[in-house]
Amino acid sequence: MPHRWTDTPTPDKPDLILWPHRSLPRRGFAAMILFAFMMGTVPLYGFLGTVFFWTILPFILAMVAALWWGLERSYKDGDVVEELRLKGDTLHLIHSPAKGAPKSWDCNVYWARAEMHVTGGPVPHYVTLLGNGRTVEIGSFLSEDERKVLFGELTDFLKRVV
Repeated sequence: MPHRWTDTPTPDKPDLILWPHRSLPRRGFAAMILFAFMMGTVPLYGFLGTVFFWTILPFILAMVAALWWGLERSYKDGDVVEELRLKGDTLHLIHSPAKGAPKSWDCNVYWARAEMHVTGGPVPHYVTLLGNGRTVEIGSFLSEDERKVLFGELTDFLKRVV
């Protein structure tokens, strides 16, 4: 699961931290680039020593560079983190997007409520936190099953701290 609850939260450790799932780790990224390069050069072996070799090589290198750029862009766009902290009676949610300034939401924990919108949200089983006259989304980058689990755990957390 791309979220973790802290057993003993401290000021520098949040109660809950969420991040997007990475289906391709960095090691797999490197292996994919190497595999694409190796498979791309297979057709060139028959053209070694000819002018066709130098004609086809730039296209294969451009393909590998485009794959590299696309995967790197995917990693940068996925640098999203959400932290939920409980400080005294105040619940803090901090959303740190890949680009832009972090967004925060504060609410008295006694008035906070987790809601799941099965339909009608931007994604199925949309999870929100309601409190202080404002509704904020949490974990919208998670998969549908992960949002269902998050909602149950979030509801239990709010019941436990009240």
